[in-house]
Amino acid sequence: MNSQTPSVEIRNLDLHFGAVKVLQDLNLTIAPGEFLVLLGSSGCGKSTLLNCIAGLLDVTAGQIFINGNNVTWAEPSERGIGMVFQSYALYPQMTVEGNLSFGLRNAGVARDEIRKRVARAAEVLQIEPLLRRKPAALSGGQRQRVAIGRALVRDVEVFLFDEPLSNLDAKLRADLRVEIKQLHQTLGNTMIYVTHDQIEAMTLADRIAIMKGGQIMQLDTPGDIYNRPRNRYVAEFIGSPTMNMIEGSVAGPVFASPLGEMGLEGYGFATAPPQASPAWLGIRPEHVASGSDAVEMPIRLDSHVELVEPLGSDTLVRVRTGAGTMWVRMDGQAAVHPGDPLPLGFEPARIHLFDKATEARL
Repeated sequence: MNSQTPSVEIRNLDLHFGAVKVLQDLNLTIAPGEFLVLLGSSGCGKSTLLNCIAGLLDVTAGQIFINGNNVTWAEPSERGIGMVFQSYALYPQMTVEGNLSFGLRNAGVARDEIRKRVARAAEVLQIEPLLRRKPAALSGGQRQRVAIGRALVRDVEVFLFDEPLSNLDAKLRADLRVEIKQLHQTLGNTMIYVTHDQIEAMTLADRIAIMKGGQIMQLDTPGDIYNRPRNRYVAEFIGSPTMNMIEGSVAGPVFASPLGEMGLEGYGFATAPPQASPAWLGIRPEHVASGSDAVEMPIRLDSHVELVEPLGSDTLVRVRTGAGTMWVRMDGQAAVHPGDPLPLGFEPARIHLFDKATEARL
């Protein structure tokens, strides 16, 4: 973070619906020009938080600042934000140009200025050939571009995206994801983006806030979220297939489990290694070596193949070990079949240890 005035700052935010606490004592600071993704499963509070920033929900307690101004009780139109929703919410009787300019006309913006802003948004989003069409004549991806353009013409510093790609098919989602990233690089505006899709989060974000139960579990760069998850929830939420977990206990430099004792030399403990503590050992499927590659690894174990999922570029293999099932990501051309024995191995530097009681990283 730099010393500039934060683009968006949230202080001690609470939101209750009756006795239900949706957001709890939430604090968040977003730098100018940052792309922040709010990531979490349904019901975690991410869209609710976005709606609080937008002014669509009244908060129970706390404050919201945008560009240094306290907007906690300001109307949405006074906050200097542009919002893109999951549904396109376009006016069907208007052309694309009409949809883009409608809000500006209502706000009394001069006709020349409206023309200029619409032309700029259409150029940035590559929808210039579509300006005379109506929404019914557009594809889903084109409609979502128009919805983004409607926020873009407002010429604001903060854009809010509420799961804008979730109604699109996989190919369109991937294409528009790239376009949104390029849009951010072109404009340099602050963007806050809500999604439950971890691929969107990892590829778009400067930082990710992973939420659960109305609280932020971890706020970090995609790399740190992936490589140093702060707790077991974050570790299992990021990554597909999810991180493998082996139950056991840590005693000094050794992890003991039904698979035997594993030396932990090379693991980066956050504090001094506990003398005796029930724990989970996590290892991502892509960090598990298999077959002949496993022989050189400091930690080795035996397994049998249960299931093979060829994906082309790589192959996912579910194996059975003495401590339950694990997933292994192998080369796309891997010749493995159900029932095959498969030696596994991994390095202590690649593992993640979590306290069993608190689920915090060790």
